[in-house]
Amino acid sequence: MSTPADSAEATEDRDSAATTADPGPPVGPPPASSEQPKEEKEPAGSSIAFTATLILLVGLALFGRPIFAGLFTDDGVRTWATMFVGVTVQALPFLVLGVLLSAALTAFVPASFFAKALPKHPALAVPVASASGVILPGCECASVPVSAALMNRGVTPAAAIAFLLSAPAINPVVLASTAVAFPGQPKVVVARAVASIAISMTLGWLWLLTGKGSSWLKIPKNRHAEGTAKLEVFRSSMLHDFLHAGGFLVVGAAAAATLNVVVPREWLDHVASNLLLSVVVLGLLAVLLAICSEADAFVAASLTQFSLTARLAFMVVGPVVDVKLIALQAGTFGPRFAIRFAPATFVVAILSSLLVGWWLL
Repeated sequence: MSTPADSAEATEDRDSAATTADPGPPVGPPPASSEQPKEEKEPAGSSIAFTATLILLVGLALFGRPIFAGLFTDDGVRTWATMFVGVTVQALPFLVLGVLLSAALTAFVPASFFAKALPKHPALAVPVASASGVILPGCECASVPVSAALMNRGVTPAAAIAFLLSAPAINPVVLASTAVAFPGQPKVVVARAVASIAISMTLGWLWLLTGKGSSWLKIPKNRHAEGTAKLEVFRSSMLHDFLHAGGFLVVGAAAAATLNVVVPREWLDHVASNLLLSVVVLGLLAVLLAICSEADAFVAASLTQFSLTARLAFMVVGPVVDVKLIALQAGTFGPRFAIRFAPATFVVAILSSLLVGWWLL
């Protein structure tokens, strides 16, 4: 005959067996996954092909003349080759230096530094962020992810947009390359700096007035996985920026040489004789050529038939709005942002070029 104690013991045995068979949901937080988020990388094949093409084009431009000596009998082709090589060779050291400094900024300077350094009031943060472009080098390709990182770390979007526009336009490498491209004309360097700062501040304040709180700005995630080694971030950023900017430099140099040789001189003279038309045309040309800001001054200097104001527009528009920037901004901040931001930036850049050119040039 079973006692109550025996019944209680049997019940406990059954409960223990059920617990062993079906332990149920674990108590407490789930164990942390050992898998780290993978960093997005570009396909290796496309990078290798792009690099090989770039090296081939530059190599042919520099050393291919003996090979194709029979093709260089026409004066126009000789002029094209001379201009192409001159623009590429002059601009390449500045491009490399700019890419190195930009990659170092991305890898070794934490984005939290900028959030602490900027004023808390958004209206005051905009001019400070614009002026910081003078001491914080970066090409336009690098400025987009850096601006996204600033937004992720709490910087107001207006200040991040101001930095996005000023950093590739007025950093020391760009200003030095402009001084080399326009020797004995310091007013061109000053005009470029003033116009670019004016554009970045104007667009930053316009965001505060019209875009604050809007849903068409998508703040992206960091391009590099958390915990990625700084040297790896530096290497990948440098490779990414050089491949993109170097390719556009070669294309831009070829387009500038072609423009000077192929297009009839009377057409260029007709466009150049009208100030407003020449400013708009060279502004659109900068959008289409998408030359890196460290190299565009050498292309602008080669367009000697145009006024300094028109060439200023070419140098001012390119770093703030071009086809590759529009694509980068659409992919980073969303297409709804890009279709609003790009036209507004172009209009402000053209007006700023005209006003600063009239004032200083």
